[in-house]
Amino acid sequence: MSGKSVNRTHNTSSLNNQAELCILLIDENVQRAESISCALNNSRYRISHLASPGASLLKQVDEIQPDIIVIDIESPSRDILESLQAISHFNPKPVVMFSAQNDTNTINQSIESGVSAYVVGDIEPVRVKPILDAAVARFREFQKLKNELSDTKQQLASRKTIDQAKRLLMKKKNMSEDEAFRAMRKTAMDTGQKLDDVAKTLLSILGTL
Repeated sequence: MSGKSVNRTHNTSSLNNQAELCILLIDENVQRAESISCALNNSRYRISHLASPGASLLKQVDEIQPDIIVIDIESPSRDILESLQAISHFNPKPVVMFSAQNDTNTINQSIESGVSAYVVGDIEPVRVKPILDAAVARFREFQKLKNELSDTKQQLASRKTIDQAKRLLMKKKNMSEDEAFRAMRKTAMDTGQKLDDVAKTLLSILGTL
């Protein structure tokens, strides 16, 4: 996907409260967009921009920085799915897709590309708000699980690095396991570094000796 870029940072804190959420609506039907906007009156959702399905989705997201993306399309094109995949990776946000396509393959591809809610059929204004609520809740929970998994992986990687450095100290300096760990912890406290950073330095230095 050369030539396509998205902002790599995204603050999802607004999704956790009742702050106003701006929507990028991809729909070529202006009248339908107006009816949706009216249906969202007195809610925290606001359509901030309307674009046609032919417009560059990545460019629209870069320029507008919406909180939510709503797409009403006959069938999601490969370009839209690739754009959604890039957004999901670099700048994740809730995505609701209304489509006429009800085949399993299209639905699976859309979900894998980052769509939070895939709805078959035309947009019914009265249904939009609860669908948005569900999409935001699903997105928020997914991001929470994703962050927890990332933290767990980081903790396991740090523990592995510390164990490797500890064993190397024991071998090179003839230390016991407790002595090696205390030495690493003291270095971390004295230098204001994290324990795994001290471990990485030790592995780099002692590994060359």
